[in-house]
Amino acid sequence: MALSENVISRAIIESYSAKLLSHLEVDVAMVGGGPSALTAARILAKRGKKVAVFERHLAPGGGVWGGGMLFNNVVVQDDVLDILDEIGVGHKPVDNAPGYNTVDSVELASGLIFSAIKAGAVVFNSMAVEDVVFKDGRVSGLVLNWGPVQKLGMFVDPLMVTAKCVLDGTGHPCEVINLATRKAQIKLDTPTGGILGEKPMWADSGEVSTVENTREYFPGLFASGMSANNVMGGYRMGPIFGGMIKSGVKAADLITKALESN
Repeated sequence: MALSENVISRAIIESYSAKLLSHLEVDVAMVGGGPSALTAARILAKRGKKVAVFERHLAPGGGVWGGGMLFNNVVVQDDVLDILDEIGVGHKPVDNAPGYNTVDSVELASGLIFSAIKAGAVVFNSMAVEDVVFKDGRVSGLVLNWGPVQKLGMFVDPLMVTAKCVLDGTGHPCEVINLATRKAQIKLDTPTGGILGEKPMWADSGEVSTVENTREYFPGLFASGMSANNVMGGYRMGPIFGGMIKSGVKAADLITKALESN
């Protein structure tokens, strides 16, 4: 049978449309496909939750891809090696630094993406968040547009996705929580009720606080990874990713509890 160009186009349009239509209402909508969100997405999907990850860029993975200053290796601690082993990502101990390991950053990023999708999470790339859906005193979804539309400043109306829980995994800018505090004028579960802002580099403190600061900051609205650190005023930690992965595990546990208590 001769290959028809229309067959290719129709197959892509129909399959993508079906995927999007089936995820207009989800259990968990995640914004940003970085390591904490992808970790949380994999765990939640394995638990039978309907999870969609919306990533503005063409390639999910967040800051993992570039390693440290484009040296494409990163560091992780021993206490996340079981997770790396589970998703099939290799690691190598650091000489003269017990408890630390190097990981190829491309392998880690692709492993996190692949394992989340294979667990049942769906990733929509090149999608940006313009706003949140806000109903009855809680965050209830996302207002979405194409990433290039947003970047070019085109006047194109968005579409909406509803969700029982929303996770801000956008990293340093904590974009979703910024939107919610600015537009819905909500008070967050922080000492000031607002975003405290990320502090400078302190790797040890940043690794710990990334996990500690992963929480529900407003009904229906969670933050993980560097988004959580920015909201609660934690330090940054650079190209070490154990805390980010553990943050994703904690986020998955908190979201599971929230979903099952409603």
